[in-house]
Amino acid sequence: MFYYLSQWILDQVANTEWADPLSALRVFRYITVRSAGAAITALLLSLWLGPKIIRWLKQIRFGQDYLDKAQEAGSTKVEHFSKRGTPTMGGLLIVVVVDLTALLWAQWNALVTLTLVSLLVLGALGFYDDYLKITEQSNRGMAANFKLWVQFGLAIFIGIYLWRLPETKSLISDVMVPFYKHPVLTNAAGIGLVITVLTIVGSSNAVNLTDGLDGLAIGCTLIVTLVFLILTYIAGNMIYAKYLSVPYVAGAGELTVFCAAIVGASLGFLWFNCHPAQVFMGDTGSLALGGALGIIAVLIHQPFMLVIAGGVFVAEAGSVLIQTSWFKYTKRKYGTGRRVFLMAPLHHHFQKLGWYESQVVTRFYILCILCAVVALGTLKLR
Repeated sequence: MFYYLSQWILDQVANTEWADPLSALRVFRYITVRSAGAAITALLLSLWLGPKIIRWLKQIRFGQDYLDKAQEAGSTKVEHFSKRGTPTMGGLLIVVVVDLTALLWAQWNALVTLTLVSLLVLGALGFYDDYLKITEQSNRGMAANFKLWVQFGLAIFIGIYLWRLPETKSLISDVMVPFYKHPVLTNAAGIGLVITVLTIVGSSNAVNLTDGLDGLAIGCTLIVTLVFLILTYIAGNMIYAKYLSVPYVAGAGELTVFCAAIVGASLGFLWFNCHPAQVFMGDTGSLALGGALGIIAVLIHQPFMLVIAGGVFVAEAGSVLIQTSWFKYTKRKYGTGRRVFLMAPLHHHFQKLGWYESQVVTRFYILCILCAVVALGTLKLR
């Protein structure tokens, strides 16, 4: 909105005495300026709306009064803070702030629109899941099959939509991998579609699985989004993309503004979600943010970069897959299920080992930063 408003004003005052005094409005043409504005706007909106949404969630009793997995995991060290009664569905704050901020600061195009709509769809899916958990007062929520069907449906729609557009067809038909400057496969739409779907669905669920300790998921999301803020800017700049040998995607620069909005909203939400949390993001936030990261990775033709930058998310999701698969295999073979980890996802394993919640979160932040550095390092290793 600010971009279009500034351009309209400049067009109206062109060749008039107001042209020079209002020439400063040209700064809104720069993605860097609008990204900075988006980050600050999202942060301030989150800090302003946060207490109001938390108070509202408490008033309508949308709080967690059941024992969650973090409390089931416990710790050999005493935790004095009880999570019962803490409002959930805090992801509403993130989704609303990110969408509103992006609409204010971004130059709208198909890539931005696709990401914003997907954020709303996954946010609504997560909201329904959280609603069921609250009304039933259990941590089960909606049927896993229903959740996956919606996620797969959205991901397939995005993949086919991109493939059918001439300007974005290569995002699906060509397969890019880190450390290599050229596509490893071309005209491979089937494989590209599978990668697209797995990236979006996998990322959405991986962030959701990571959301088990105060500040863990939102902090890691913040770090990974900073990586993609840089990558989207490079992908949308023909000169930088050519210099660094990464795919140039017309219009991808505007996703930088979207990433900046996520950064600001994440910082604002972390203010209330850090230990001891005043609010949980719930599936409303985790499914939406994870899906958004997956979609952004696809839109800049770097789906495998998300695997590196989001190494913590991969480890969390991987621990669940390993634990579940091994338990089922050993139960079928030996009659008794066996575990690889003390508890999955991975952060609960370390709680069982006796780590404080804050220790787990801080150390996972450090690992996430290391993954982010490695991901950015691949830009010079092609």
